[in-house]
Amino acid sequence: MSNIRESYIPFRRTDIVNLCLEEGKLKAKDVQLFKEFCDILTAFFHFRFHNTLESIKDNYTVFNPNSDVKTLQEPSLQEYEKMEAKVLKGFKYVLKRANYIQLSDDIIQKSLEEKSLINLQTDVNFDDFDKLYCFYRGDINQQITVKKFGFFKQKRIIDILERVVLLIKFKGKGYFEAKSQKNKQYQDLNFIPGKMYLYFYKNIPKLDLDLLFPNIQTSMTWKDKLLFGVPAIGASIPLILRAIPNILLIVVAILLLVRADSVVQSIEVDKEKVRDLMPILVATLSLSMTLGGFALKQYTKYKSKEIKFQKEVSDTLFFKNLANNSSVFQALVDIAEEEECKEIILVYYHILTSEQKLTPELLDQKIEQWMREKLGVDIDFDIHGPLNNLAKLRGKIVYEDNNENDIKEVPLLSYDQQGNINILSLEESKMILDYVWDNAFQYNGC
Repeated sequence: MSNIRESYIPFRRTDIVNLCLEEGKLKAKDVQLFKEFCDILTAFFHFRFHNTLESIKDNYTVFNPNSDVKTLQEPSLQEYEKMEAKVLKGFKYVLKRANYIQLSDDIIQKSLEEKSLINLQTDVNFDDFDKLYCFYRGDINQQITVKKFGFFKQKRIIDILERVVLLIKFKGKGYFEAKSQKNKQYQDLNFIPGKMYLYFYKNIPKLDLDLLFPNIQTSMTWKDKLLFGVPAIGASIPLILRAIPNILLIVVAILLLVRADSVVQSIEVDKEKVRDLMPILVATLSLSMTLGGFALKQYTKYKSKEIKFQKEVSDTLFFKNLANNSSVFQALVDIAEEEECKEIILVYYHILTSEQKLTPELLDQKIEQWMREKLGVDIDFDIHGPLNNLAKLRGKIVYEDNNENDIKEVPLLSYDQQGNINILSLEESKMILDYVWDNAFQYNGC
């Protein structure tokens, strides 16, 4: 199990808000203001993430293997590269805001090299990919029961990734056309070259990460090969030794048919036995059937494991799949929006209700301790993200008797010379958010 404390907050935003209200630290007059602050904050970030989603969707269209819309004009190579860069930038940004962690290539390779739950050799050709990104959230362990030798049951602890997001962009058509001339497996592809595939899964064992790749290939393990070959060879040796005389007779019979009498004369064999071919053929057929039976039995066992593997793949795709391709972006943006708001609400609430000045470090510790005591979770709170978001919210605080033109914009959050955090009151913070909303759309004539 991973020792990394994650930043993800495993509770709903509404539950976080209610927990803050139930704690009783807010003044009675501030309770309604706090609710309204949380509502307008959530609406603003929903709008902001909606813009992010629209940008990603617009640029992803040409890479979407399931797209049912057409472009009026195919993008140039330069435009194509810019669109790809925007998709990947938005993808990484959203996952970071959703508190997902990127799996390094080394970890992916190590997971694929380890023994899977199904003892079958698998291979993923990473050279087929132009881009590959894998993110996860929730690295836990789980106890399972597996059968050993067909009837013994053994308990194992395996690592589970609670959420996995995989982005794969395959190389272009030319690459796979060249590969198909050398390798038959590339002649019938189950994906479209040059397209970008996204997968969103739940509860994936680290050992089974290979199931998620569309270009996975299976083959016999060294154990399968031994079980396939050794019994057949072992059984064939005594049969071959017994059959050598009959094999010799067959050779002589063939030589007689081709009138190679001179060669036959040098072989000491009873020609009468040669003329009676039926026993020879029966013995040969018996040998062939025995050897074939051993080979077929071992091959059937291997195919049974392969079918079991394909069922595991099908179950993963059906029962553990949360979204594919463009719908992945929608799901991730919803998560990122929720995470962003929860973090900002927690930061704002704890600064607002603190009886002492707080630095970012003290605030981080305070929130993490609050999460442990109130919710029983140990997280690595992302303090800098929400602080930066609040500091970027700038606006004008305008009262009825003030002229807005004479008032300068101020940040909702700032720092004093000692590095302590200062925030505006709830009433003033609401005014800042109102101002931000009023200026979110700047259309001429409105």
